[in-house]
Amino acid sequence: MAVLGYFRLYLWRPVPALSQGFRAFSASSGAKAAPAIRAAELAEKLRAQKREAEKKEEPKDPGLRRVRELAQLSQQLQRVHPNVLAKALKRGMLYQNEEIVVIDKPYGIPVHGGPGVQHCITDVLPILAKMLDGMKAEPLHLCHRLDKETTGVMVLARDPDTAHRIQGLFKMRQVEKKYWTIIVGVPDPSEGLVDIPIVEKKVESHQSHYKMTVAPNYRMSLKDGKMVKVRQNRDAHSAVTRYCVLSSSSSCSLLELQPITGVKHQLRVHVAYGLGCPILGDHKYAHWSKLAPQVRDDVVRGRMRAAGPQKGNVKGLYVPSAPPCSRDGSIAWFEACC
Repeated sequence: MAVLGYFRLYLWRPVPALSQGFRAFSASSGAKAAPAIRAAELAEKLRAQKREAEKKEEPKDPGLRRVRELAQLSQQLQRVHPNVLAKALKRGMLYQNEEIVVIDKPYGIPVHGGPGVQHCITDVLPILAKMLDGMKAEPLHLCHRLDKETTGVMVLARDPDTAHRIQGLFKMRQVEKKYWTIIVGVPDPSEGLVDIPIVEKKVESHQSHYKMTVAPNYRMSLKDGKMVKVRQNRDAHSAVTRYCVLSSSSSCSLLELQPITGVKHQLRVHVAYGLGCPILGDHKYAHWSKLAPQVRDDVVRGRMRAAGPQKGNVKGLYVPSAPPCSRDGSIAWFEACC
């Protein structure tokens, strides 16, 4: 028994430094050490705290709630299994025949993969094809792309030859594309054509970064106010956009945009720097010299609070019918606000 007692003391007796630290900790806490918490229980506790925090921060404004729902949906689709994302694309299918499949691309899902991208449209095209045509179906093919934050009609081809033909139509500008967006301010004139080349430049500031910007071929003379032709920037790309104001208020407008060419960030740059009316919520092109959130005055915020789904129409900005990019006018409205 003496031997057993010796081993018991040896195994459980802490070293002097640790015992002093333990006594100091016990004295400072003034309580007995809590039992060890299992990792699964701790994770569940943290998730419950997060859910409670989200409930407390639930916005009262219906517009802000819809924007938040879209952001959460985007995050969920990034985390789900590819089969779940493919089912979501199938539910959003707008049209199909023996050559093409047309889907309604969700907000926040990139078309191509990249750093930090878990799922993209390209990755689930083989799964979507099998859901539509059976296990032996060939993967669907991309015909064009849309930005991650853009939602709308996206055409997929069932075979490479059809994809090549449709890509040729896009390249030759034989496909008519129209976008609806909400901009800050009211452009003058209310309808016209923006024909200004676009170039990428480095912004020299405390936050150095690159942006697309306009590179006009003409400038106004300070002496007599006449238009003077300037040397064309060799790195600039020809960019043409047709625009039309569908409805407006004193602070913002609903704009229809039709790109004639296809340059990176063309629509955002033309409305921001060509018309002087940046897209509502476009923080990147709201300022030139800095990367900062777009500042919205009280009039614009009040107009957004007044706007809401009303059977396909919008209060404050009268829209005669729901935008064609969605079967639900309210969704199209709030997606345009994102």
